[in-house]
Amino acid sequence: MTSNDAQLQHQITSQVSLALAEDIGAGDITAQLIPADETIKANVITRENAVLCGCAWVNEVFKQLDEGVEITWHAKEGDQLIANQKIFSLSGNARSILTGERCALNFVQSLSYTATISREYAQLVAETKLTVLDTRKTLPGWRLAQKYAVTVGGAKNHRVGLYDAFLIKENHIMAAGSIEKAVTQAKIIAPGKTIEVETESLNEVQQAVTAGADIIMLDNFSLDMMEEAVSTYGTGVKFEASGNMTKQDLLDVAKTGVDFVSVGALTKHIHAIDLSLRVVND
Repeated sequence: MTSNDAQLQHQITSQVSLALAEDIGAGDITAQLIPADETIKANVITRENAVLCGCAWVNEVFKQLDEGVEITWHAKEGDQLIANQKIFSLSGNARSILTGERCALNFVQSLSYTATISREYAQLVAETKLTVLDTRKTLPGWRLAQKYAVTVGGAKNHRVGLYDAFLIKENHIMAAGSIEKAVTQAKIIAPGKTIEVETESLNEVQQAVTAGADIIMLDNFSLDMMEEAVSTYGTGVKFEASGNMTKQDLLDVAKTGVDFVSVGALTKHIHAIDLSLRVVND
């Protein structure tokens, strides 16, 4: 896990608790078709290539549901999986395993997708100085989980929320009166916190540099404008490219000399890795 281990573990515990309550409600009536003392073994496999993420959530599901269920992992967090690979096995009470199946798989299939797409982006620029960042465009309640999955994939986290760094955008600038006023006030409110300013023109870049911003976001800049911003103002300040960035854009962006590229798609375009649980006969 990340440096926010305690905070993330708290979220894992609460997320799993909510997910189980949501799914089970007053009781799993289908599982009651099975004798209460029946035991089974089951394997979970992936139907497609993926980066594994979410092991702690699976462990927590069965910790809360039935600690007697034994989990055997055949891959570890961050491993590259190939289609039809066995990820983990379960053995124990049949009712418990079948009740927890969907909850456990929901976490892994979603987090593994985020880790998978993050690795694809990160590997594209691995030989450059460009760092791929996530954004705050996450599923409500899944912020730390998705940002953790991004790091498992090999990309990096932007700020976690509204509390750990300033990101002064167009509306903040309008309300504050100017870039200079916004940056000056930020330094008073929280000295030492990173100050990033979103800019939409080279003139605004110059204002942000003069005001003393730490990072300047180049929002929807052309490649030529990115390169000019870096070559003109690149001493003592970092630059972040932003605005509908795709995998096809990354190498060209890297060539401009910017330090970071933020990609909302890592966490907002959520798909599910195709996973399957199959009960096996002894």
